[in-house]
Amino acid sequence: MAALPEACEARSVPSTQLRGGIPLFGMDADTALDVVTGRLGLGCPPERNLATFLTTSIEPEAQRLYRTYLNHNLVDREQYPAIDAMLRECVGIIGSLWHGEPHRVAGSATTGSSEAALLAGASLLRNWQERGATRRPNLVMGAGAHACWAKFCRHWDVEARVAPARGDSPSLDPDEVEELCDGGTIGVVGILGSTLDGRYEPIAAIADALDRLQERTGLDIPMHVDAASGGFLAPFLDPDLAWDFRIPRVVSINASGHKSGMVPPGLGWVLWRGEGDRNQGLGVRVNYLGGDDAHHELTFSRSAAPVVLQYYNFVRYGFAGFHAVHARSRGLARRLAERMRATGRLRLLGDGGELPVVAVTARPPVALRELAAHLAERGWAVPVYTLPPHLEHVEVMRVVVRSDLTPASVEELATTVEEFVAGAR
Repeated sequence: MAALPEACEARSVPSTQLRGGIPLFGMDADTALDVVTGRLGLGCPPERNLATFLTTSIEPEAQRLYRTYLNHNLVDREQYPAIDAMLRECVGIIGSLWHGEPHRVAGSATTGSSEAALLAGASLLRNWQERGATRRPNLVMGAGAHACWAKFCRHWDVEARVAPARGDSPSLDPDEVEELCDGGTIGVVGILGSTLDGRYEPIAAIADALDRLQERTGLDIPMHVDAASGGFLAPFLDPDLAWDFRIPRVVSINASGHKSGMVPPGLGWVLWRGEGDRNQGLGVRVNYLGGDDAHHELTFSRSAAPVVLQYYNFVRYGFAGFHAVHARSRGLARRLAERMRATGRLRLLGDGGELPVVAVTARPPVALRELAAHLAERGWAVPVYTLPPHLEHVEVMRVVVRSDLTPASVEELATTVEEFVAGAR
């Protein structure tokens, strides 16, 4: 890094000498590091943050790769052709995992699964508009859909048709799909792994309901699968489950590389069955970077490091390695779920059998927020929240079992929960 000009030589100055919040003069790098780390503090170690689905640990070799390619711009395709080729190869690999045709699927890397979902939604909307529709568009989803879909509907002026939660689940019920869809429906979103309870929505059954609707009315409504958490898990652990491009009605899928793809934040992927399903009008051609390719993403400049690490993970682990990592997480989640169920005071909503997520409600005298506070005192960050409308009276605590949670940690967590429940009055 270039040295500071002499007139701006780094020095430490009192905080009162500020101009709009920035010090008048800088300070040496070590002092600046101390200031920042002092502000941030230690906080909860990421591996003990059981609220997040995001990858919190990567091996040293991956860290070196990440640092090396952190300042390579992913959109500079002409300048970094090997990275662009790697991105395209990742799209082909992911497409194969999702039972698409490797040389036919179209896709993009995004800054996260939310951007990927917004792109998929925009394509559904434009395709619907180009069929000559004139009424207000709507998008059908279950109550457990991620907040990014509410954002899409709000920013693109699409009516969000949300199926009410039933029983103890916010999942979209196939029986409700036909009632919610009409000529204004641009698509139906199915969720492969809810962030609320870890359960898969019945994607194939929802598609069957749409087939019946088409037979009865002629409406041909496409499906998008939000596989943010399950897209890099189900192909390895649930190979016989039909949720992906094996279902003809599924035209697009998004997933988070930075979740079960085991890449640090932030990386998402969105794939379409073929170029004909990705609306071409959304691509913007740019030639001032040296090439003349169409850019379909919402964002522009971003680091290439996450894409490089996604490819690294594919060659590092292979199919068998991904299977082993996720099977271990699912096994630990099931073990934790059984320990929680056995307390007699915690009822399972998610038992870790799909996403490696344990979600519980509590019977009196156990209070989940008190339990979460008890866990926080012992260094664990565990969220407590309420379910969507019609189930807003249900309070839930959720534990995400990621690949860096060890058997010893699960034992410690389970024992802490058991001790709290046993002592509840």
